[in-house]
Amino acid sequence: MSVSLNLYQSVAVAAVLYWIGSAIRGKIGFFQKFCIPAPVIGGLIFALLALGLRVSGILQIEFDTTLQDVFMTTFFTSIGFSASFRLLKKGCVQVFVFLGICTLLVVMQNLLGVGLAAAFGLEPLLGLAVGSIPMVGGHGTSAAFGPELVNMGISGAATVAVAAATFGLIAGSAIGGPIANWLIQRKCLEVPGPEAELEEVAEEESRLHGIDTGRFTHSLVLLFIAMGLGTVVTAFFKSKGITVPSYIGGMLIACVIRNAADAFSTELPHKEIEVSGNVSLALFLSMALMTLRLWELASLALPMVVMLFAQVALMAFFAVFVTYQLMGRDYEAAVMAAANCGFGMGATPNAMANMDAVTSKFGIAPRAYFIVPLVGGLFIDFTNSLVITTFVYFLS
Repeated sequence: MSVSLNLYQSVAVAAVLYWIGSAIRGKIGFFQKFCIPAPVIGGLIFALLALGLRVSGILQIEFDTTLQDVFMTTFFTSIGFSASFRLLKKGCVQVFVFLGICTLLVVMQNLLGVGLAAAFGLEPLLGLAVGSIPMVGGHGTSAAFGPELVNMGISGAATVAVAAATFGLIAGSAIGGPIANWLIQRKCLEVPGPEAELEEVAEEESRLHGIDTGRFTHSLVLLFIAMGLGTVVTAFFKSKGITVPSYIGGMLIACVIRNAADAFSTELPHKEIEVSGNVSLALFLSMALMTLRLWELASLALPMVVMLFAQVALMAFFAVFVTYQLMGRDYEAAVMAAANCGFGMGATPNAMANMDAVTSKFGIAPRAYFIVPLVGGLFIDFTNSLVITTFVYFLS
């Protein structure tokens, strides 16, 4: 038997799954420890249920995922509004250094994924689905780029990417703390005292005001304008033979608007844009996860396991011999190495959780707490998308 749900019913299911995931996450410490998002929990539970129903021949469920692309584009456009070059310049040289390090990691993850995919006789593009798409990008980028790879004829790419992102959340959290602990004890690093607090480098972007109707409407207007103009930019890229996900244009236009506003000292409703983006991300992830075709993973089991553990080994090596070395070879560098494992294989919350675990044992690391959220939360998604798009262009 087959059941088809329309657009409204599909969104309703996604919303319910988000609610279920939130409830489960609040009650089970494992999900909180590894910073696994609520929509991922709810969506995966449903995907497993759908797999069981399909394999047993009881029921097949079809969804109308039209709004999934809208939610995806809204979220990534909201990320574009956070790409402030003024804020980046106000930070410090190490912000640029750390961003460069993370961009290098993105390139290496993709080279490793593509190389191993070729070694297993698979399509090289499938290697991107186990590269920086799920590793640095997480579930959001996986659910965005996965369908693009499927449209290019790479069967199972979307499912592989999301599954790899889930593995990365756990692996990144598992190795970050131990790596920092090993570096601190092996190198006999000195823990900075309270006097090591940094001077205020940049003014906090978010305001303490509440969200009001006028500002929220303003945020939606800006998002829709950026998304609309972004379709023109995306169409231009595609007319030149450059394959890009649909949200890239919106991100670029949002970035232009943000930096133009900075140049003319015009305040934007950043908090409201962030809220709109977070709501869109939650529904987007729920829809992406609940429509996973898990049965497509069967033929890729061995290659996928090998590629994922190779990414773990790369991340550990990179954290110790690149991140730690280039960020100063001190206690703060060790903390940032742990954080790099967190969002290098998962997400920024994982990075923050890794840093919390280290600093609660060894002491404060104020420089790390400034640099990591700035790079991991604002800029790396932008550079990651550009690098992935470049790989897709040359491999397609």
